[in-house]
Amino acid sequence: MANLADISAGSTWVTAMDTSARGVSIHIRGLVQGVGFRPFVYNLASRLALQGWVLNSASGVNIEVDGPAATLEEFIASLHSQAPPLARIDGFEMAWQPPRRFAGFEIRRSQAGEPDIQPVLPDVSICSDCLAELNDPDDRRYRYPFINCTNCGPRYTIIQGIPYDRRLTTMERFQMCPQCAAEYADPSDRRFHAQPVACPDCGPRVWLCAGEERIEGEEALQGTRSRLMQGQIIGIRGLGGFHLACDATDSAAVRRLRQRKHRPHKPLAVMMPDLETVKRHCLVSEAEFGLLTSRARPIVILGRRPDSDLALELAPGQNTIGVMLPYTPLHVLIMQPAPGFPEALVMTSGNRSEEPLIVDDEEAFDRLRGIADAFLLHDREIQHRCDDSVTRVLPLEAGRAPACFIRRSRGYAPDPVRLPWDLPGILAVGGELKNTYCLTRGPYAFISQHIGDLKNNETLEVFEAGIRGFEELLRVRPAFIAFDLHPDYLSTQYALHRATEESLPAIGIQHHHAHIAACMADNCVAAGESVIGVVFDGTGYGTDGTIWGGEFLLCDYRQFERLAFLAPFRLPGGDSAVAHPWRTALSLMAAAGLPASDAYATFSGLAVEEIATVQRQLECGINAPLTSSIGRLFDGVAALVTGRQHITYEAQAAIEFEALADPDETETYPMDLAGERLEWRSLLHALNVDLRAGLTPNVISARFHNGVSSAILRTCLHLQRHTSAGAVALSGGVWQNHTLLRKTVAALESAGFKILLHRQVPANDGGLSLGQAVAAYHIAGN
Repeated sequence: MANLADISAGSTWVTAMDTSARGVSIHIRGLVQGVGFRPFVYNLASRLALQGWVLNSASGVNIEVDGPAATLEEFIASLHSQAPPLARIDGFEMAWQPPRRFAGFEIRRSQAGEPDIQPVLPDVSICSDCLAELNDPDDRRYRYPFINCTNCGPRYTIIQGIPYDRRLTTMERFQMCPQCAAEYADPSDRRFHAQPVACPDCGPRVWLCAGEERIEGEEALQGTRSRLMQGQIIGIRGLGGFHLACDATDSAAVRRLRQRKHRPHKPLAVMMPDLETVKRHCLVSEAEFGLLTSRARPIVILGRRPDSDLALELAPGQNTIGVMLPYTPLHVLIMQPAPGFPEALVMTSGNRSEEPLIVDDEEAFDRLRGIADAFLLHDREIQHRCDDSVTRVLPLEAGRAPACFIRRSRGYAPDPVRLPWDLPGILAVGGELKNTYCLTRGPYAFISQHIGDLKNNETLEVFEAGIRGFEELLRVRPAFIAFDLHPDYLSTQYALHRATEESLPAIGIQHHHAHIAACMADNCVAAGESVIGVVFDGTGYGTDGTIWGGEFLLCDYRQFERLAFLAPFRLPGGDSAVAHPWRTALSLMAAAGLPASDAYATFSGLAVEEIATVQRQLECGINAPLTSSIGRLFDGVAALVTGRQHITYEAQAAIEFEALADPDETETYPMDLAGERLEWRSLLHALNVDLRAGLTPNVISARFHNGVSSAILRTCLHLQRHTSAGAVALSGGVWQNHTLLRKTVAALESAGFKILLHRQVPANDGGLSLGQAVAAYHIAGN
């Protein structure tokens, strides 16, 4: 087999004028199914008057072709230079052979073949061609909510098996009408072999249900829009599951949605019809523009304009808002601007808080009936539930504004992360919060869509069913399983039970080692190379049985050494301190020798008996585990400064505290390394002086962030003198604090450090499964 590097215009294996007949067999791996690659090959071969065939195989695309040698050279070069926009070639193998004397060129029926690895394309937002047809009154698909073509539409959410053919998707039940079938079979048509192709005569349909009322088609779309204008909440069955939608400019509607969904404060994402609308309400950089309009169409966290009339209840206590553009034709039709229609709609996940995303009608009627006033439904089944992805542009200097994931899901999953090793089948089951799982095979790490928090049986069932479906789709049977060391995680219990049942080796990976291994893999760090890992998060089970989360590690893929860590303090009530950060604040004050009366506002209104109980827990160490978590330090300090006593979503107090930070404040609070411990008590004393002096929360927040950032720099400089590592990897959910990230990256780079940040997976626990997989691979002796 020839290597791709050997295939160049100046190569000597064929002369430019060689017209002798040759044959070539080609196998291509990568994202080459469901992207129009076979039609592209067919049209290319036909244009060059070559003979042969192309087909989808179990591991990619196979081609055999005959023709003059010089023409074959042009054909091979064009496979790379003119490939379809959605295609990605990861491997290219070819072998010369005698001509087979084919008659013409054809697309042959796909071959299932032996199990092999084949990437699956994520779902793709509506393309400009389909959008034009959708709005063209003369087009037969005018205002058809399921218009698609080879370049856009559903992929992962409808696929049932490989190879990617209609018979192995949820579109199989829709028999194509003669017109669609003709387009599907016409090599010159944009819908040539587009598997989800459909039209109003033969494809999925949409209808609106409100009590006993049911209306269909255009009437259903207009009925939905009318109800939204009236302030109602609509459950909309979309691409990968249900959304709950309401008018984002109507404070009463947003409050009603929050009350019904039991989601009092967590930010709600919105959908806007176009970029002009986004610019009226948000600050949009060039990099953010690129994310918003990318084919994945994720939610992008943007700065909110002060004069925006969007409901303040969308993101209480924050100066940002999550925005996405319509990514399906159904969304486009719902969002079309018109007098009186809202400029933005809330589009939040269709589920009850802490439950999995809902994908089918019966479940929606059962679980969402008390939330939604009506339901807009359709009959294209969802094979894989897939929530919206959430992204943000990193706050680095001009010219360096990479995107990062907060949630990697629709539009990206299950596109694999490419690795520089040939891995066996490894199943990594992730953690408890923001769970994803990962399957590896060959050079690919396939990371699942966002599953959610594994805290109940409903989500566990989705997790287990998702792993089964992932293994079947990718045809991977694990050789071993990687898991988090925390014994109470449901993912850990699943891994150990399955390992026992199937006699599989199971490898436990420490939580923070997995974070740094994921960041290293994300940045293609070589095996055997070490980095300084700064892992800041809320909770991770340490090798000493305590809760870690403010860690400085010397890491390679195989092992780690804990070099320094945040000085531990107690969490009175354990998880109760997470939900009620005043408990952490009281613990910090007590450990620093400060009287609780100095932070009266933090404890105002609490029962005296409750405060006394917590104080006794701290004195006796009963149900008050030690933690080195900097996420919990942020919670406690935020409670002291803002008076936030209780939270209703993860890291709420810290997120609101960050939003207060004065960008012009330069003073810092002291935070020093004493041995291997990063001491925070002097910081708290200085902060307490400012609190008593009446400084604004904005100044105190900025000084706190400045102090933590300065301490990170000093600690890394100290550790560098004792290690050979020159790179610093930043991982863990606290690094989603962009104020801290911006200050820390600038300080470390000024000191000459190379910085490794997450790019392909989230810094939070959504990236753990990747780190578990690569760490387990190397620990197993590879």
